[in-house]
Amino acid sequence: MTETEFVDVTDLRNGVRRIERSIGKRVIGSEKIVRFMFISLLSNNHILLEGVPGLAKTMLASEFATNLCMDFKRIQFTPDMLPTDITGTMVFNLEARKLEFRKGPIFANVLLADEINRTPAKVQSALLEGMEEKKVSVGGDDYSLPQPFLVIATQNPIEQEGTYPLAEALVDRFLFRSILTYPSREQEMGILKSLSVPRDEVDNSIDANRILSLRSEVSKVYASEEIITYIVDTIRKTREHDLILVGASPRTSAKYLMAAKANAMLNGRDYVIPEDIRYLSRELLNHRLILRPEALLDGGGDAYGVVTRVIDSVMSQVESPK
Repeated sequence: MTETEFVDVTDLRNGVRRIERSIGKRVIGSEKIVRFMFISLLSNNHILLEGVPGLAKTMLASEFATNLCMDFKRIQFTPDMLPTDITGTMVFNLEARKLEFRKGPIFANVLLADEINRTPAKVQSALLEGMEEKKVSVGGDDYSLPQPFLVIATQNPIEQEGTYPLAEALVDRFLFRSILTYPSREQEMGILKSLSVPRDEVDNSIDANRILSLRSEVSKVYASEEIITYIVDTIRKTREHDLILVGASPRTSAKYLMAAKANAMLNGRDYVIPEDIRYLSRELLNHRLILRPEALLDGGGDAYGVVTRVIDSVMSQVESPK
């Protein structure tokens, strides 16, 4: 254990559980994704949701922001967009007779970037600057984004004609890529029943200021030498695996550690355990690995299924701390 003082976060865990239950009543089967959203928010990262249309990706992002009492905005990406459609632009104020900056939709605590792969690279790069630098540059001046700042991006894995695949640098800025699949029969019945469920009263215990104060607590969560070694060995194994052409980068190791600390805190611990590492592995690594062609050939067209099996293989080959 560490001697660093760790603030009791029982109220946080209770608030997170209430929000997970509240969203779960309206978006059936969303509990794990909501947890990953919280981890991304607490570790100052972002999340990418991928799935066919109609799986409530937009609704999930909106419900998450609403329950956190934070400013939420949505951008529907299209091929004809310009970077200023995201960042904002300079406009001439006739009364003051001078140029003024009019903020774009990126100035929000939670930003839904809907169908992010349907806009050109120059627009994606404008979003990338905001995600990484927490600011935007317009007219030679820098404008800081509100904090906390979380991007929840979505993309459709089908209808790839006329889309612009995300560059590796942009994909790597997302802590998680979560794949949404069709619900089970029971879940789909629950979806229809949930249409008449009234919205729960919004819990004000977790707002922007609370999130900012909790971020410093995440860094205090203790990670032993064995845990750090486990993370490093896992990342290095992705570079040595027979079916992986390009493995994860050292930056992934740092993100992995912070995500594991956030997950530990949300589970009521001030220390990381191996289960935290394994719990995050698929969603944290699936978009950071480039597989060899022979791996995809054996997958029958199910690229996500293949990369999931490869990640499970990597985890099984790394010795876990006791």
